[in-house]
Amino acid sequence: MPVSHSSTRVVLVPLKRFDAAKSRLRDQLTDDEVVELTMRLAAGVLEAARPLLTVVVCDDDDVADFARRHGAEVFRSSALGLNGSVDDAYRNLVDYDQVVVVHGDLRSPEGIGRFDPGEGVTIVTDQRRDGTNVLSLPGGLDFRFSYGPGSLHRHEREAARLGLDCTVIADSPWRFDVDEPDDLVQGPDGI
Repeated sequence: MPVSHSSTRVVLVPLKRFDAAKSRLRDQLTDDEVVELTMRLAAGVLEAARPLLTVVVCDDDDVADFARRHGAEVFRSSALGLNGSVDDAYRNLVDYDQVVVVHGDLRSPEGIGRFDPGEGVTIVTDQRRDGTNVLSLPGGLDFRFSYGPGSLHRHEREAARLGLDCTVIADSPWRFDVDEPDDLVQGPDGI
């Protein structure tokens, strides 16, 4: 079902089931600690997205309830994987001039709700300058999302394919996400 509002900008936050998220951290932390960390990071992102409308894309009742408790709307997607889910939600977010896709595991998400990068595509890359932590793009495009290792370069090529200007930001506090055990201690804020 399409999500439509009068706002011109929306934040889209894809979230996995909390008990299945962050598998690479499970050698360092207990399952309960991983779930608590994942929920804490996601709550921080949802709070930082205010005052913009925020839509969590998920396929899980517990995640949907969590999103609503934190003031977000929910888009249920049955598409496979992160790329399919983001694509599904993006194509259903009608009437938005700009969609900002933000991962729910940013360590320092403050300011997401005030992020106004302008026209074209803006990518905030991860600390490794390989991934895409924040992706802002105009709504209504035939954009092909391609998250995973090397996504920065694939998203740059996708912007070029569509003839859009593309800006890459590598020095943002949003570059610090939590995927690997080293991410628990690296960066200015640590976990």
